[in-house]
Amino acid sequence: MTHPVRPGGAACRRRRCAALLVAGVLLPLPVLTGCGGGDDAEEAAPGAQDIAATARDRVRQGGTLRWAVDAVPGTLNAFQPRADAATRRVTEAVLPRLFTLDQRGRPQRNPDYLAAADVTDREPRQTVVYKINPKARWSDGRAVGPEDFAAQWNALRGKDNAYWSARNAGYDRIEKVEQGGSAREVKVTFAKPYADWKSLFTPLYPKSVMGDARAFNDGAREELKETAGPFAVQGRDEQAGTLTLARDPKWWGAPAKLDKVVLTAVPREKRAAALAAGTLDLAEVDPDDARKITAAGRPAPSAPSGSASGKAGSPGTGSSGAGSPSAGAPGAASQAGRAEGAENDAERSPAPASGGDDVPPRRASTAEQQALRGYTVRKALEPAYTQLALNGSTNPLNDERVRRAVARAIDRRKLADSVLKPLGLPNRPLGSHLLMAGQPGYADHSGALGGPDTGAARAMLADAGWRAPAGTAQPQQSDKKVDAGHDDKGGDVVRAGTVPTTPLSSAGVRAADLQRSTLLRQSAVFYKTAAADRRTTAEGNTATAAYADYRRYEMLAANALSAAEMIEVAPAPGGVRTPDGRDGPGRAADGKPVGADVLGLAGPADPAAGGPAAVKKDGKPLALRFVLPDGPGSERLRTVADRISAMLARIGVQTVVRKVPDKSYFEDHIAAGDFDLALYTWPGSAYPATDGRPIYAKPQPAADGSLTVEQNYTRVGTDHIDQLFDQAAAELDEDASRELVERADARIWAAAGSVPLYQRPEVVAVKKNLVNAGAFGFSTPRYQDIGFKKS
Repeated sequence: MTHPVRPGGAACRRRRCAALLVAGVLLPLPVLTGCGGGDDAEEAAPGAQDIAATARDRVRQGGTLRWAVDAVPGTLNAFQPRADAATRRVTEAVLPRLFTLDQRGRPQRNPDYLAAADVTDREPRQTVVYKINPKARWSDGRAVGPEDFAAQWNALRGKDNAYWSARNAGYDRIEKVEQGGSAREVKVTFAKPYADWKSLFTPLYPKSVMGDARAFNDGAREELKETAGPFAVQGRDEQAGTLTLARDPKWWGAPAKLDKVVLTAVPREKRAAALAAGTLDLAEVDPDDARKITAAGRPAPSAPSGSASGKAGSPGTGSSGAGSPSAGAPGAASQAGRAEGAENDAERSPAPASGGDDVPPRRASTAEQQALRGYTVRKALEPAYTQLALNGSTNPLNDERVRRAVARAIDRRKLADSVLKPLGLPNRPLGSHLLMAGQPGYADHSGALGGPDTGAARAMLADAGWRAPAGTAQPQQSDKKVDAGHDDKGGDVVRAGTVPTTPLSSAGVRAADLQRSTLLRQSAVFYKTAAADRRTTAEGNTATAAYADYRRYEMLAANALSAAEMIEVAPAPGGVRTPDGRDGPGRAADGKPVGADVLGLAGPADPAAGGPAAVKKDGKPLALRFVLPDGPGSERLRTVADRISAMLARIGVQTVVRKVPDKSYFEDHIAAGDFDLALYTWPGSAYPATDGRPIYAKPQPAADGSLTVEQNYTRVGTDHIDQLFDQAAAELDEDASRELVERADARIWAAAGSVPLYQRPEVVAVKKNLVNAGAFGFSTPRYQDIGFKKS
């Protein structure tokens, strides 16, 4: 690093990028992107919410909202394993939520319940003091108080097995809960520091539920006698499949605009008919149904005499994902991975015609079109992502080089385009396992793995012993190339999207790898220094450009250090080895890197057909079981799977698709580890240090010889990832905690057990005059503001 640079202006950034490339450092993709400026974490994500936000004075009083759900909630206790999305809808409307989430997933103190909530001490113990709104009372008239907090802590701390709770994250770190300086103050002292303390006591249940195991286990399953929200549970009708919430006159906050909210169980495939029949006001729908609604609202195209009328709708859309493990909510393990069709867990859509995704939907009848004109479609990016899961406990995916090769063969941009672009939603692939686009701290760490590159992928397979048969090889060039260009100010730049994404070590011998490692570490030191400089300049003001620079340089430093460590601790995935497994020279006699053509990495299985050759090891082809749900709403998901299979075929990897019933998809296959490849969805979280750990924790051997995987169904993890999560959860400095989460995410990418594909679309059909409702995105609904707009 020969250029001392202050990271202030664009010219400095151009010089820094050029210096790094001249030095021979092929930095990870996020680092090069950082050279170009910009910070995803500080930008508001487009498509974050679509609810027709309207001031309360323009919403009429009264009315009933009929809201479609997949099923009447199996329990009203959000901390039980059977809790689902409908459970969450109920608890959001009837119970205290001390912190709600805004559009970017940031926790915000809820003034309806809290006058204040602050960390008052960090030493010798972290202490949080909650000051309860003096008006906050349960529906029986009793004040919300310290006894409710203490009862919930005792029930969820994991010390009493009589409570059948799904999780105790955070509550197990509390030492004691007691009254503070007054009867409306709660003092919580932690035995261990806990960064995500704002996630606790939401929802808050009365002591009558939490103070008794029988009430916790059984009493709160079907009824909540005491509530404290704008609505109360009025009753449920199992035969009709409804649960009714009624406005609570005892609510002290802004009164609910609606008289009632009726949660109605309607299967996804029947929702279009229910909307056309006028029996629903709000329903999440599949993209095809959304297109029918949109088409119904357009003037009918004129058709020439004697010809059929024009096509209705717009090009079709892809589906978002299959089963949906719910890491960010209680009961995650049991609700995880349900096949497409679960409320807020997947998109349902009928099977497309053979033409693929660009097939117009079935044309609605005239009567149906007329009925659907009363609805509109609201859409956003849901805080959930669809991933390709690679089972690291099965052969050959237990070899990291094979997993990385599979991951590098996937063009995530094309998959995101196929699903999101037809909906008009932002179609960038998701670059993080732990944060959604637009969340504070979000950054694309996929460079720790590398971008799509079939040449690099086949090189990794060859290094693992998987090669095309002799005589079928053809030169296979890398998909990426360096493209030096100029910006509009005449400076040299490197376009991040065209930077080589082949592993740093694949071009030479170990000495060259060590040199790159050294240079990467020097880059990390440089970025650390730059970060410290910008943090000093920011003077603690997080709204300044200097602070944004500090966050970016910290992330870049972590990525560079991670890349260096990857080189040092493991053989290069793209490194060349001799057939007997020993490290080869890596270069030909003329000093040039050995290419794919020399290794026999590519070539058509049938020269006449021009297809790629299947790679083999010990005479056996590399074939992976791709397990998918077989339900009527999973066609779009299977279309995504077909595209992935085609991408893998380009590197000689075969896929054997196995379709299984929706009901058994998760329990019998994903959770049981009976798959090689699978598609399912994880929700995003405002508390990634807490909610991300069980998903990516290293599996641990149990006493009976089995593996305890928590929610890490890919069975891929490392001690270092666990340590980073533990450190992030215990770090009370918000910036430092985020940096640790970012480092953990880069490590997860490098392990190649899970490949995020795209953030899932949230598509909702609503009555045109219904406001403050629709595609909520990350934000917590304000149920008291939902209603019908005044005429």
